Amino acid sequence: MLLRRLLGLFSVDMGIDLGTCNTLVCVKGEGIVLNEPSVVAVRKGTNQVLDNGNAVGLIAKEMLGRTPGSITAIRPLKDGVIADFDVTEEMLGYFIRKVHGNRGLAHPRIVIAIPSGITAVEKRAVYNSAERAGARRVYLVEEPKAAGLGAGLPIHEPTASMIVDIGGGTTEVAVMSLSDIAICNSIRVAGDNMDDAIANFMKRTYNLMIGPQTAERIKIGVGSASPRAEEPSMEVKGRDMISGLPRKAVVNGEEIREALKEPVGQIIDVVLRTLEQVEPELAADLVDNGIHVAGGGGLLSGMDEVLAKATGLDVRLVDEPLTCVARGTSDYLDHLDEWRQTIESDQDEY
Repeated sequence: MLLRRLLGLFSVDMGIDLGTCNTLVCVKGEGIVLNEPSVVAVRKGTNQVLDNGNAVGLIAKEMLGRTPGSITAIRPLKDGVIADFDVTEEMLGYFIRKVHGNRGLAHPRIVIAIPSGITAVEKRAVYNSAERAGARRVYLVEEPKAAGLGAGLPIHEPTASMIVDIGGGTTEVAVMSLSDIAICNSIRVAGDNMDDAIANFMKRTYNLMIGPQTAERIKIGVGSASPRAEEPSMEVKGRDMISGLPRKAVVNGEEIREALKEPVGQIIDVVLRTLEQVEPELAADLVDNGIHVAGGGGLLSGMDEVLAKATGLDVRLVDEPLTCVARGTSDYLDHLDEWRQTIESDQDEY
């Protein structure tokens, strides 16, 4: 324990947005220093990471859907929580070493953003993975609080700040005041479900099988939550389900919007449910302060418009929505003494 503390003096403390799709790492005083996909390539049937433990992140994502039988490219997090304990540990260890210049004896303090709705068992999995990856102390902060802080919302003031953080695996909806969460709801419906809905649509309508990366490109290219003046179209390539041969098809924005109706509708429902639970004084604040949208899912064209129409409130996309959770963990790192009472830790200070 003493050795780990001494080694910690030479380590760089880190804030981590451990996301289903991407992992972002912030360093105190430097901002975001790493932004890579949460993907690891391993030998099939084992947890042995390829390329001497370096087939992680961007390298591994390029392998998704393209690996031979002996290799599997996997995403160790599902719905915002750890689905594969050992592989998550390997991934975190790789990111920690990369930030520290591949020094193997780094033992930083780490602030990790987690979904608000995870269980105690799921929290313990995060603690264990980070500790075994080399962290000397681990702090957990709920994603909505980190997102609100990173977006520059006045969450410490006695007024309501509402954030809708649409990530890859979860959507977090929270109303915050006085540095804490007043009301929060979390659903495991987010960007990945939108990709799945698009892939299923292509199967049903075009008998075309596509991979997750292609579905994501369709979502970004022509996907929307509300009608547009001119609907774009896009050529999609995949495998014909009948002939088994490679084929292409052309889809338009209207079709994809219809395919996305269910996951978008579920997100709208959880926002409305959260608003219905808010105390009257906080609800009154939201009439003036509105709703702020963060996360990659918030970039879906027209998402802010459908939320504004459903709620009757002003809805604004925050600056740099993809990175606000990570920036929030960095702020917690910078002011640990101030925030210590509002975040969870795995142990007492050494």
